[in-house]
Amino acid sequence: MRYFTSVKDLGNLQGALKEALEVKANKFAYQHLGKNRTLLMIFFNSSLRTRLSTQKAAMNLGMNVMVLDVNQGAWKLETERGVIMDGDKPEHLLEAIPVMGCYCDIIGVRAFATFENKEDDYSEKIINQFIKYSGRPVFSMEAATGHPLQAFADMITIEENKKKARPKVVLTWAPHPRALPQAVPNSFAQWAVEAGYEVVITHPKGYELSPEFTKGAVIEYDQDKAFEGADFIYAKNWAAFEDANYGKILSTDRSWTVDERKMALTDDAFFMHCLPVRRNMIVTDEVIESEKSIVIEEAANREISAETVLKRMLESL
Repeated sequence: MRYFTSVKDLGNLQGALKEALEVKANKFAYQHLGKNRTLLMIFFNSSLRTRLSTQKAAMNLGMNVMVLDVNQGAWKLETERGVIMDGDKPEHLLEAIPVMGCYCDIIGVRAFATFENKEDDYSEKIINQFIKYSGRPVFSMEAATGHPLQAFADMITIEENKKKARPKVVLTWAPHPRALPQAVPNSFAQWAVEAGYEVVITHPKGYELSPEFTKGAVIEYDQDKAFEGADFIYAKNWAAFEDANYGKILSTDRSWTVDERKMALTDDAFFMHCLPVRRNMIVTDEVIESEKSIVIEEAANREISAETVLKRMLESL
């Protein structure tokens, strides 16, 4: 596997999930693959779980790891072609990328949507430039439109906790004080459908996600109705996707916060969130601290999803 930006890159998802559980059972069994290999992790945006889990995964595989914070530890980078570089950006990404490729074997890139231009965001300009110009295998550590490492960890977590072959999985919008990208909900919806779950997405009108990612899911605007009989509740905020309101906050309606009353509508569902989470906006203290909350387990599986992806990439070198 040379590139990893979506579920499609894994091939058969059930096979990948089985492999991930094998990796989890013996995380240090594949260190021979990473010996004398170097991972370069490039962050255009901040990170906690992604940085730590991916670095740990690479170490499990015997790799050397370098981390570059573009906005703190490097020259400011110009990303547009045709620009007269007489401003505060002394280096162009088109020179920086192949130079980075000289120093490593695999590159991980984290670059969020900017909400400045929908076409630029949804064309995945940044990570696709790394794929095109680095000469190295490249994987997404969250891009403008998707977060495949998170979604992979989410599916591992559901597989480990599900009580029926085809659980009902509900992705619910929840309020947030800032406009957040659609990357996590896009990937979660797409991966959950691919996994064969019964997938329901609930949100206020105006928060519809791209059909590219939600095909096969049921859209339900009544949150209570969506929660009925659910086995897993995945809460997440996202900003509007449609052109006229792209990147905007249309609602901060606190009635969408996941609380004990809503969880009581489910079939004793597990609560999930990618973290970090705004308590008592996204979810109440009581729900996230309950025995049905699996957010820490979910975060721990980020190490496993990253290791499985890196393992496959190393095997292809």
